[in-house]
Amino acid sequence: MEQHSGESPWKVISSEYLNRAPWLTVRRECLELPDGRRVPEYFVLEYPEWVNVIAVNTEGQFVLVRQYRHALGRTSVELPAGVVEREDASLLAAARRELMEETGYGGGEWEKYMVLSANPATHNNLTHTFLARGVRPLGERHLDATEELSVVLLTAAELRGLLERGEIVQALMAAPLWKYFASAEDEGTR
Repeated sequence: MEQHSGESPWKVISSEYLNRAPWLTVRRECLELPDGRRVPEYFVLEYPEWVNVIAVNTEGQFVLVRQYRHALGRTSVELPAGVVEREDASLLAAARRELMEETGYGGGEWEKYMVLSANPATHNNLTHTFLARGVRPLGERHLDATEELSVVLLTAAELRGLLERGEIVQALMAAPLWKYFASAEDEGTR
């Protein structure tokens, strides 16, 4: 692939952490662009890798969660999702763990489905989406201390309706779901 103007890496002149906390790590950098211009303050948000799961149970229902999201001040229906922990052996292990912890579902056939960035200009991590087909209840949920969520089972038509009405606003979840439904339509026309 040919490299064009604006695609060269920027040189880091200086870098300092303004905040280091589990949910907000901010780095300020002074940068030099390839043409010599300087950006005196550029902010990067550091996060661990994230995973989310499009889970379809043995009855063909989507396994989702409903939870309050304080920044928006509203309750949302979302994919089971979370942070990749240091103890996770792999991204797949993290996705399986998150699905089990949040919903009590597991098993089934899994595949890596999609990789997205929340914002490549400011976020240093990626979100890894997995598709799990044929999941079933396997045990109790194990929620984090601050998690209050409920499990929601929806048909494909119900979930598609939420997307079409703009009720799933988390972009890192809406994009893989739209891909899923577009792929299903493509398969139906073949």
